[in-house]
Amino acid sequence: MTRMLTLIGFGEAGSTFARAAGWGGDARAFDIRPVDFAAAAVRGCDTLAEALIGATAIISVVTADNALAVAQDAAALIAPGAFFFDMNSVAPETKRAAAQAIAEAGGRYVDVAVMAPVKPSPLATPLLLAGPDAAAGQAALAALGFTKLRIVGEEVGRASTIKMLRSVMYKGVEALTAECLIACERAGVTGEVLDSFGNDWASGADYRIDRMLVHGQRRAAEMAEVVKTLEALGVDPLMTRGTVTRQAQLGALGLVAPPAGLEAKLAMVRGA
Repeated sequence: MTRMLTLIGFGEAGSTFARAAGWGGDARAFDIRPVDFAAAAVRGCDTLAEALIGATAIISVVTADNALAVAQDAAALIAPGAFFFDMNSVAPETKRAAAQAIAEAGGRYVDVAVMAPVKPSPLATPLLLAGPDAAAGQAALAALGFTKLRIVGEEVGRASTIKMLRSVMYKGVEALTAECLIACERAGVTGEVLDSFGNDWASGADYRIDRMLVHGQRRAAEMAEVVKTLEALGVDPLMTRGTVTRQAQLGALGLVAPPAGLEAKLAMVRGA
């Protein structure tokens, strides 16, 4: 295994990776929030500086709005030749700025796009890699236990572009689902509309709304980066701006553990 590993951010992705991999004493972790590091058997650190001592591989999994600042802070502390795996969902321009900071400090930056939820198969989550050090980074991540790694180019930002444009559809469908069903609830026609879709569409709606309730704030930050991506491509993000708003709206309800079932969830968001 590449030693020593540092995880920056210990939310769902970071903690899930750590529990599945069993990195134990070979891994440190830092998060700005108080979290339970012991459950994943990693060493929790009080400061980023402490977490990066001796680190030869760094995985950054923070919220999109903090991703660039974290990379810049890490650049001031990174050891020469250490990998910085930026797994955050941010615009290509954001990743290129992060890459510049890491490269100027002597680190090796790899643009990584996480292409599926990290549960239920954490280390088998599909990861796309891009950048000049992508090939070496692929070997390092494989040594850490990740199994679905694919290099998509030598230019930092290419993996991010794929993830951002995919999110236009995936997160947009989530937001549209919520908007439709909130209106259905107010009109008293939820059952009729769901039945008209057929193919057990309700179970998919239940999952999408659950993800918005739990991760809406994080998704909104990601979609703000998608807006930047579209604008840089000359595409007016008419729909995506609405996705940012709707994701943030449901995420602001703060339902870390939403109730089971679509009906119960809709009852919680009826006034949104």
